[in-house]
Amino acid sequence: MRSAPLKSELLAPGMRIGLFGGTFDPPHAGHLHVARTAMRRLNLHRVWWLVSPQNPLKQRQAGDLVRRMDAVAELANEPRMVVSDIEARLGINRTVDLMRALKRRYPDVRFVWIMGADNLSSIHRWGHWREIFASYPIAVVSRPTDAVRARLSPAVQIHARDRLSEDQARHLAGCTAPAWTYLTEPYHPHSSTALRHRSTRKA
Repeated sequence: MRSAPLKSELLAPGMRIGLFGGTFDPPHAGHLHVARTAMRRLNLHRVWWLVSPQNPLKQRQAGDLVRRMDAVAELANEPRMVVSDIEARLGINRTVDLMRALKRRYPDVRFVWIMGADNLSSIHRWGHWREIFASYPIAVVSRPTDAVRARLSPAVQIHARDRLSEDQARHLAGCTAPAWTYLTEPYHPHSSTALRHRSTRKA
């Protein structure tokens, strides 16, 4: 059952909005760390948590969407954070399709795509990943296990000249894509995979 559109998805022209996508199965403090870091360092008006029906690159079937939405809402219960099931409502599960839809719906909003360094190390495997880089600026938040792999990834090599320094990160939302930055923050050790394994052992 799909939920109704959220009132907080109404945006004004010129707003700076971070897009933080994932299955969040389950959501954890590491995700909140990424969202808070992006909010503060990029000077965003809001962060949208985009709860995906299913990651097309993962064989493991994601858990119930309503359950995951509720869990994210409980974790991200902070001002200026929005929990959205817009991908399910639009019937899409690819990042590039979501970006295309948001460009049509909100042509004057300044979106930034937010992700952990683990995704930067594998983004070259995403469908139409070059279009993703060309659509919106990207903010990458450091993660403890992927810092080296992320910085050596094909995407980083190709877009090395498009990188903003951390000192310039607050201006990222106003940049024309392709543009990206790598934000280093104290690491948070949590991961969804580890939490699922821990839950399985307790069952």
